[in-house]
Amino acid sequence: MEETAQKEEKPKEKKKKKKGKNTAKYTSESEGSSRIPKKKYEKELAKLQLELVKMQYWVKFSGTRIVIIFEGRDAAGKGGTIKRIQEPLNPRGCRVVALGTPSDREKTEWYFQRYIPHLPAAGEIVIFDRSWYNRAGVEHVMGFCTDAQYSQFMQDCPEFERMLVRSGIILLKYWFSVSDDEQERRFQSRTIDPARRWKLSPMDLESRDRWIEYSKAKDKMFSYTNIPEAPWFTVEADDKKKARLNCIHHILNKIPYEDMTPEPLELSPRKPAENYVRPPRNEQFFVPEIY
Repeated sequence: MEETAQKEEKPKEKKKKKKGKNTAKYTSESEGSSRIPKKKYEKELAKLQLELVKMQYWVKFSGTRIVIIFEGRDAAGKGGTIKRIQEPLNPRGCRVVALGTPSDREKTEWYFQRYIPHLPAAGEIVIFDRSWYNRAGVEHVMGFCTDAQYSQFMQDCPEFERMLVRSGIILLKYWFSVSDDEQERRFQSRTIDPARRWKLSPMDLESRDRWIEYSKAKDKMFSYTNIPEAPWFTVEADDKKKARLNCIHHILNKIPYEDMTPEPLELSPRKPAENYVRPPRNEQFFVPEIY
């Protein structure tokens, strides 16, 4: 925020660009205490999404493997941020993993086992919409795991993540933080919006009554798993639009990509149809043009 303020006071000063690097390494102008205007948000988002596309070209070309974990409070805006990240990208190289309740068989496996098949291969980006940290959060608070399983996770998780990093995976972990009042406002808005009511799961409603328990679980989780190889980054998410921009901007700055966008294509003229005759339109079914 201090860097942004300096930019606004001294508009003539321009940040030097590194040769051979992309131009996304700039400080977002969306920071501040007030809500960001819609037009400014859309303009900044478009810039960042273009840089995400450049990043994906580099990821594919270099064979880089990226894992991005999104955790945080219910209704903190994780899903909206994930959607804006995935929106401009090729789904063949960027996928979202949101696992449901483990099956009876999975409950008997090594805890991390069901997450391993979803890890990226060369040139892929995998986004976890909640992850193995379920054990340190909802499972622990709601009593879905034993104290022994919880303690074992806290010991194993840092080692597991160090293994991922040593293997060459870029691992980024984001915690979306939202205030009690703002979470309550979002919960209330979902109760009256039919299009968003499905977001209120029984676990969401239960978490509403266990704010302190979840806070304590989060603090303890950070104390064990905020390791130098894979630190936690907290996203202040009371303002959803700013949270999206700040998170995407941070991701771009944590990945050392270069602009490897292919040159524009030149399409040759389309070949003539020659003697091909298309079938009559009355032999086909069409969707009614209601709009």
